[in-house]
Amino acid sequence: MGSPPLPRRLAAEVLGTFGFFFMGFSAIAVAVDLPGVIGAGGVAAGFGLGLGLMIGAFGHVSGGHYNPAVTAGLSMAGRFRAGDVVPYWIAQLAGGLIAALLAWWLYPGDVRSALVNAPSPGTSNGVALVLEGIATFLFVMVILTVATDDRAPWKGLQAPVLIGGFIFIAAWTVGSFSGGSFNPARSLAPAIIDGSFSDIWIYLVGPLVGGALAGIVHPFVVGGRVADV
Repeated sequence: MGSPPLPRRLAAEVLGTFGFFFMGFSAIAVAVDLPGVIGAGGVAAGFGLGLGLMIGAFGHVSGGHYNPAVTAGLSMAGRFRAGDVVPYWIAQLAGGLIAALLAWWLYPGDVRSALVNAPSPGTSNGVALVLEGIATFLFVMVILTVATDDRAPWKGLQAPVLIGGFIFIAAWTVGSFSGGSFNPARSLAPAIIDGSFSDIWIYLVGPLVGGALAGIVHPFVVGGRVADV
């Protein structure tokens, strides 16, 4: 069975990215406006479970990237058509902007600025950049195995759980220091809404470099048969 036409795949990327981000942004809103209801683990769960559920909903249509770094990594690994990279990036940013706008409109208090990524107090920009790159590198390595390597017994049905689970644990641990983006669209969308771009370079450069490196390294490590996503 062939891949769905590009417009349908782009629509799935918009919807999937929107759902993923809106669940995460809603978790941030709870943490900010209703202190004590959920903590860092709850915010991490909002993003991780939101991602897993949206992969389950639309991954069979678009591949469930929802992240420019993932799209870049898959393309570098030869698992995704280079000509579709920029359209996917545009769709992912569009979904993110819709999610950020709705979160800003629906939730009161300081949610608007809280959605903007920044390193934690005491974490330098350089350390945050490296942490974002490392986490995204590992994230895309996981995706390349669980979504494209036919030899992996956990490929396919377990992909939403494993991919969402990675974001959950990475956001709760590494993200506590770096700001926990691992996704340029996740950072850029609320930065545009808030007009706050002072740290945005960290969350563009780190994840994109980490994702691209994973796309280069993964084929040399695993070799063998894979599938396009």
